[in-house]
Amino acid sequence: MKFNCKEDIIQLTPLWKGERFEDGRPKVPDEILERIKKTTIEEMWAPLVRLGYNYQHVTSLQRSNKNVPTVVGRAVTAHYLPTRPDVADYLLQYGHEEEGRKGFFNQWPLEDLVPGDFMVIDMFGKVRNGCAWGGNLTTLIYTKTGVGGLTSGGVRDLDQIVGIEGSQFYFKGYDPTPFREAMLVGINVPIMIDNAVCMPGDVVLGTESGVIFVPAHLAETCVIDAEKTHVRDIFGFMRLHEGKYTAAQIDTAWEPIMWEDFGEWFKVAPEAAEYRHLDFTQELEDAKNGIIPGRPRQRPNETTRW
Repeated sequence: MKFNCKEDIIQLTPLWKGERFEDGRPKVPDEILERIKKTTIEEMWAPLVRLGYNYQHVTSLQRSNKNVPTVVGRAVTAHYLPTRPDVADYLLQYGHEEEGRKGFFNQWPLEDLVPGDFMVIDMFGKVRNGCAWGGNLTTLIYTKTGVGGLTSGGVRDLDQIVGIEGSQFYFKGYDPTPFREAMLVGINVPIMIDNAVCMPGDVVLGTESGVIFVPAHLAETCVIDAEKTHVRDIFGFMRLHEGKYTAAQIDTAWEPIMWEDFGEWFKVAPEAAEYRHLDFTQELEDAKNGIIPGRPRQRPNETTRW
């Protein structure tokens, strides 16, 4: 076995065709991460659900720094289970002797973190005696990544964690107890945080609303969709304030005349400048043909069983 197996990571992420890290994790370009950082959970959630990815977001965790509204990074995952002595003893010995690892299970996943990573650990919901991180390890994580991390268990030294300026850590709860009776069974393996599945290399977007895990191979597709939603919202809010359209008109499929209005605004509005790399040609064509976005391409008089 290996705790961080390159061949397994590549096998589990076959749809990613771009650059990879040395350990095999997909390396979504920095430019895509920066664009995703400007989106919201809802904007990234919608295209994922349309593509069948229904278990990608977590909204039940606490966060350490309310002054950091948004963070984004590439997932490094770790999977923990309750201690079973025979397995834990073997894995600890194996890690030390065969892979040359130092320290204990909660330290091993942090050894190879690089800038832009986001540490995500499945601590099976354990808070009491499940605090894998305190002030020292969260400082180490932020120093290495410049971002932060997430645990489905507890943290300790919360006053120290809150004091790490610029960082963001998501966690289930606080407890003064340390890391006990848990064993590491995998690094960069599929894990589950609440009902959400996270894979190594997923783009992690964390906001005030929660966290969403975006599969690496869908990151660009989803951010384009999110940006289109965002700039349409800017236009829609403005027209609502002006009283030009009703909420029903804005919230449902736009009529061709609204798309034409949007198109004229999109060309010149200062608020739309950073989104002019987007192409709305297909949306306008669909509106003219009565095709509703997000549904199979069909005429209004055709029937579909939902």
